[in-house]
Amino acid sequence: MEVFGILLSLFLLMFMAYRGFSVILFAPIFALLAAASQGFSVMPSYTELFMAKAVVYVKSFFPIFMLGAVFGKLMEGTGFAKAIAYKILQIVGKDRAILAVVIAGGVLAYGGVSLFVIVFVIYPFAAALFKEAGVPKRLIPGIIVLGGCTYTMDALPGTPQIQNIIPANFFGTNVYAAPLLGIIGSIMIFAGGMYYFQWRLKKAHAAGEFYGEGHILEPDEADTSALPDWRLAMLPLLAVLSINFIMTNVYQWNPNILAPFLDMKLPLVAPAVKNVLAIWSLIIAVVIGIILAIGLGYRNLPKGGLATALNAGAIGSLLAIMNTASEVGYGNVIASLPGFKSIADALLGIHLGGTPLMSEAVTITTLAGITGSASGGMSIALDLMAKDWLTWANAIGMSPEVLHRVAAMASGGMDSMPHNGAVITIIAVCGLTHKQSYGDIAAIVGIKTVAAFAVIFIHLVTGII
Repeated sequence: MEVFGILLSLFLLMFMAYRGFSVILFAPIFALLAAASQGFSVMPSYTELFMAKAVVYVKSFFPIFMLGAVFGKLMEGTGFAKAIAYKILQIVGKDRAILAVVIAGGVLAYGGVSLFVIVFVIYPFAAALFKEAGVPKRLIPGIIVLGGCTYTMDALPGTPQIQNIIPANFFGTNVYAAPLLGIIGSIMIFAGGMYYFQWRLKKAHAAGEFYGEGHILEPDEADTSALPDWRLAMLPLLAVLSINFIMTNVYQWNPNILAPFLDMKLPLVAPAVKNVLAIWSLIIAVVIGIILAIGLGYRNLPKGGLATALNAGAIGSLLAIMNTASEVGYGNVIASLPGFKSIADALLGIHLGGTPLMSEAVTITTLAGITGSASGGMSIALDLMAKDWLTWANAIGMSPEVLHRVAAMASGGMDSMPHNGAVITIIAVCGLTHKQSYGDIAAIVGIKTVAAFAVIFIHLVTGII
């Protein structure tokens, strides 16, 4: 009955998220329902456990959410993101329309622009390109997902997306962890996704289907006459990547820099620099990227555009961070319940390959699917079980870098369920429906998930990281 109460709580949370209700409201409700069913007092479970863990998450990752959102909005508002996307589509051309959209999304995502900005930037160009090339419009959402939130989100080493930052906080690694495995995984996802969509296009053409007619939310013809120089537009993205690399791999952080703060007995201070190095490096990199975007693109912003971009990014980040923090709080309430011990034992009991990697991958991808969030599912899993996985890895001499890469890649697989916020947004922006386009998104999710487990197999066979 104890396990049943937890599973019922998870089902209810997933159901409400699927129906469009905010997890900020319903995560604590279902967490406390599960706690009460197993004899825990409701109020302390809420204020001392749920809220305490949510606050820890906000403390650790809010700067990344906020600065990333502001950077994305500035790249959008200055026209820089649009200029980069248009140039890539122009170079690759209509004969390789699918490849052009995947590359454009990948470049923007790897440069630190969020998927929620990428879809608005790329969709108008993709629609025009696909219409000219005779590619069915219903494929656009899945192709944007392939470019913007698969290999460039969590597999390719160095990506500044939050899914690649979170594991560093738990394993003392950095965003370049297990670079060879990350590159191999990226190639597998890219190649598998491209093969899938070429097959889908060939099948559509054989059936006499092309772009299609009667679509809604068709974009006006994109005005490219006023776009800024794409080379100028690339500078903020390159700054984020290069400064992040320098601060992570070249700059020597003082290992005693935290000592005065530890002496103050402040709450929530990181135990060592290595636990926050990835976050500090990215904060510095994105701040420099923001300054560059403002300095180079200020004249391209409409009147009041700077305030609009800064405010929209800051306010938008609040919803994102609170959604994930609520899911983390929920996970920790569930983990405190007696019934969770048997679930945790079962997950830790996955000994395939004699390493914690299968246990980690199964746990994270399952929780990401349940919550409909890569960052949320991974954060819950790592908060609950990272110490066990790390202890296990240390005992067998496995590098924590492998744990980092597998965690990141596993989070970005089953997270893209129908109730995922990004999935809903992409399909809606393109003027399509789940019935028309979700099948292709699900296929990419499948390829991404297979790649995460394939990387585990490759590491176990070859030992490369």
